[in-house]
Amino acid sequence: MSGRRTNLAAARKSAGHTQESLAAALHIDRSTVIRWEAGDYTPLPYLRPKLARLLRQTPEQLHALFNIAGTAPPAEPLSKDIAHACAWLDQRLDWPSGASARSVADRLPSVRRDLPARRARRARVTQQQIARALRAYYGDDPVYSTYTDGDITTSILTRADWLDLQTPLTSEHEHSTVETSTGERGTVEIDPAAALDRLAEVEAAGVRLTNDSLYRILDIDVRDDGLHTRLGVAEFLEYALTLDLLENELLDAIADGRRTEPGTLPLRDSYLPDLASVTGLSDRLCVGGIVVLTAIARPGNDYAVLLQDRSAAVVNAPNQRTVIPKGFHQPITDTTADAPFRVSLLRELEEELFGRTDLDGTLGPSLALAPLHEGRLSAPMRWLHHHDALRLEITALGINLVSGNLECACLATIDNPDFWTTFAGDIEANWEAQGLEAHAALTVSRPIGPGPASTPWNNEGLFAYVQGLNRGT
Repeated sequence: MSGRRTNLAAARKSAGHTQESLAAALHIDRSTVIRWEAGDYTPLPYLRPKLARLLRQTPEQLHALFNIAGTAPPAEPLSKDIAHACAWLDQRLDWPSGASARSVADRLPSVRRDLPARRARRARVTQQQIARALRAYYGDDPVYSTYTDGDITTSILTRADWLDLQTPLTSEHEHSTVETSTGERGTVEIDPAAALDRLAEVEAAGVRLTNDSLYRILDIDVRDDGLHTRLGVAEFLEYALTLDLLENELLDAIADGRRTEPGTLPLRDSYLPDLASVTGLSDRLCVGGIVVLTAIARPGNDYAVLLQDRSAAVVNAPNQRTVIPKGFHQPITDTTADAPFRVSLLRELEEELFGRTDLDGTLGPSLALAPLHEGRLSAPMRWLHHHDALRLEITALGINLVSGNLECACLATIDNPDFWTTFAGDIEANWEAQGLEAHAALTVSRPIGPGPASTPWNNEGLFAYVQGLNRGT
């Protein structure tokens, strides 16, 4: 196409770029942009997706702009995380290599076009709408019921002996066993179309997705001597592409004004069709999570109760208010030694509040043999350890009807106000939060300030918040 001028200059100016700024954004020489505008050179394939975004053009428009030969533009390369997830899905479904990646790439243009409006509709669905829809879907049970407290109703299915606990999270009170092989119980049927749609959404939204190991809950019981759990191991993608799809299916139905009773939600009808399937933990994939109300004593006889607004870049509970820290129960380096819930709680405190980026699995695997060894602890956590100033306890257990997760509501209390005086400036939420707030309370059980009904809470966060406040000092 030598000597045939393109319309690049007009498109560049329309998008607000100079030749210099466009070259800098693409990490190329300005002379290359000049050649493009003169029609003496076309962008190399690896530059085309980014150039299209910078010019606010579709791939088809970019090809027409440069008169690039071929009827179909090359598929946009997928991010590393999604490419790995597609390879995993190919293997899981026994598909030819690359089949999932091609399907996700084919979906991307329409998903990118529709996702902003879809996410806006989902965001308008309230916590109470979710709780009411799920309560109507599953009905009543003589043993289990959804958690309520005054005017608050949640989607957390619980029972009398799982509430108002005062179970310390210590080595003396946690009794965990791990089954490294769960046989056929570890296999979940994947809906291919739903899984591919999810991967396309994650790619379009730029959400981080890594295939870490998770603990799956096979059995859990609270006894006089503490918490007893029997655990297995699952892959995060197994959960993300099956049970975790139920939330968006429900949100889309509510947002669109569609019915949500049994028979109208295909994924829920398949994975969690009734209360027997919800409570039969050992017969299905049930992953666990910790949701922790953190309360820190301050000089002046009050406590700072910490709350977060979740980022849009997280896979779970995006753009929702909840307690902090919040995370999956998962091993770090040692599947057996990391099985107690207190290990996940300490990890999440270090990662989400005390700046330990080396514990963030989305940034890469931990290379430390013992990442929670005292010598690697942050300064705030080391101080708490030396002063024996951190109390960790379980306040309640519940199964979240949204996705079937076992939620372990916890309370992390720091009663020594010297910690606040020394380390308040070191407390900083990580990338998973888009906002962090401290609400004052005279004691852990008597909050001052806006109540939970006035904020856009998610269900498990509200559950842990109320149970933690009810626990008191």
